[in-house]
Amino acid sequence: MTIRAEDLPPSYIRIDRDGTWHYKGNEMFRKDIVKLFYENLKRDETGRYYIALENDLASLEVEDTAYVVRAVYRSGTPGEGNERIAVLLNDETQEEIDCGTLCINKDNVLYCSVKPGRHPARFLRPSYYQIAETFDYDESRDSYFLCLNGTRYYIRNRDGA
Repeated sequence: MTIRAEDLPPSYIRIDRDGTWHYKGNEMFRKDIVKLFYENLKRDETGRYYIALENDLASLEVEDTAYVVRAVYRSGTPGEGNERIAVLLNDETQEEIDCGTLCINKDNVLYCSVKPGRHPARFLRPSYYQIAETFDYDESRDSYFLCLNGTRYYIRNRDGA
């Protein structure tokens, strides 16, 4: 059975562009409930979000992305093949990212894929500045890139921006 979020009843839950959850316009402060919702967060084939709790399904509004990057951690030693980039997400999890998924939109907002490529994540301004410190510029391609373990990961345009 294919689930389409637009066909589900509304949950009156919204995730704003900074990754803050709201219910009927009020910020959700209970971290245990937000954690439960993250554990049951799904996307339909069109990319719209919904929550699936046992037999209950409800759509939710997501202003940009359900996940945002709050902090960036670079580890490893250049030249030794062990360099990694990890991010801290708004669901309080930390994970290594695939730098090949880094992309930027027309408004210079940076994104990557998280949760093994299943979800996009938006970099908040502080985390954007953290990772941007590691970018270099390739004049011949007129493009920025991040070099990790000797590989250049060019920052591609998102959605043809």
